Amino acid sequence: MKTYRALIQKDEDMYVADCPEVGTVSQGKTIEEALANLKEATELYLEEFSK
Repeated sequence: MKTYRALIQKDEDMYVADCPEVGTVSQGKTIEEALANLKEATELYLEEFSK
């Protein structure tokens, strides 16, 4: 299992999470929500484009 970095920044009332190695970005109302959304987006991206 590979580990990726997540960069998180606050943008007004939302948190934006970015995975620079993969290029996926997501957001959430909390840090935890932003990370969970980023994890899901990254997993789906890797499933689709690793083929």
